[in-house]
Amino acid sequence: MPTRFWLFLCARTVSVLGNSFGPIALAFGVLSLPGTTPATLGVVLAAQGVPQLALLLLGGVIGDRFPRYRVLVMAELVSGVAYAGLAAMLLTGRAPIAGLCAAAFVAGAASALLLPSLTGTVADLVPADSLQSANGRLRLGTNSARIAGVVAAGATVAWLGPGVALAVDAATYFVAAVLLSALRLPGTVRAGRRDLVGDLRVGWREFASRSWLWTTVAAAGLINAASTAAFGVLGPALAKDRLGGALAWSLVLAGYAIGMLAGVVVAIRFKPARPLPTALLFAPLLSLPLLALGFRAPLPLIVVAAVCAGVATDVFGVLWDTIMQTEVPADALSRVSSYEYLFALSLKPVAAVVAGLVATGLGPAAGLLLFGSLIVVAAAGALTNPAVRRHLPRQDLGVRP
Repeated sequence: MPTRFWLFLCARTVSVLGNSFGPIALAFGVLSLPGTTPATLGVVLAAQGVPQLALLLLGGVIGDRFPRYRVLVMAELVSGVAYAGLAAMLLTGRAPIAGLCAAAFVAGAASALLLPSLTGTVADLVPADSLQSANGRLRLGTNSARIAGVVAAGATVAWLGPGVALAVDAATYFVAAVLLSALRLPGTVRAGRRDLVGDLRVGWREFASRSWLWTTVAAAGLINAASTAAFGVLGPALAKDRLGGALAWSLVLAGYAIGMLAGVVVAIRFKPARPLPTALLFAPLLSLPLLALGFRAPLPLIVVAAVCAGVATDVFGVLWDTIMQTEVPADALSRVSSYEYLFALSLKPVAAVVAGLVATGLGPAAGLLLFGSLIVVAAAGALTNPAVRRHLPRQDLGVRP
């Protein structure tokens, strides 16, 4: 692998290490404030999700026009500022909901810049025939960091408070920005006019012309919505009420991260003849921790279910990233990725708010069963499309389209 790839891997590993603190710290920080409920947490998470969606397409255009590593540097810096603001509010005890939502909004905007450029940056760094291996190694590093992060996050939140955990998160964004700034990759060269509408139209044409792509993305949208409801709102609420709080919840997340690590090890060497339908066959496993929580299983069984879900997540993720990088034209990859993320993440803000309402009305356990069932239905629905079931990978992986 090129030296620049290892530098990129280090930057992503550091960023993910700190970012693992974010969900736990934010969830328990908001829930610990006077007068807050799971619905309050849902509103804060929605404030982060809305700008992420609103600016994703712009982020895709920017990622195809400018050197992607510079876009990533800017996104990491803005994220660092946003999480530093969240940390400051919780540490000083002055944490109005409006202020938390404003900082979450900035973090969401930064994410809209970062996400479309990530997939394209890996494709810029390594040759096409090494992409699956590179994607696997990247996830191996980030998942190892995620395991360490969620365990440390639970302990930090329990012993030092969520404000300190968010401060750690903010610091790692700044470190990642420094590492990424050393990549110095060239921008993508594209001929023709540079108008926003034209760029978006080309990206949409590349996205919409692939039935297997938008069908899978639609299923991912439902699965991501269910996961946001479960891991962002319902799971922490149930853990606070029944499992003992942040430490127990961090064990569930650590199990999920361990499973992701194992999934990467499998995915690096796993080369099925039909990667896309194979990846979707793993997706129903993502429902296991939700169903275990909903049925009030003991904590060890919930952790085991989370491990299985983690394996499925990264087997799917590595196969999917490789398909995208080898079958979508390089000069449109960020724009196509922006449409992918737009639809895959579009229901997350709604799911966060709905989850808060469901937790208040039906209870966290019933909500987890509901969203766990949705994951199974979404994965099965994608496989009904013949373009998905019969999809074959490109054979000329040594040449980028």
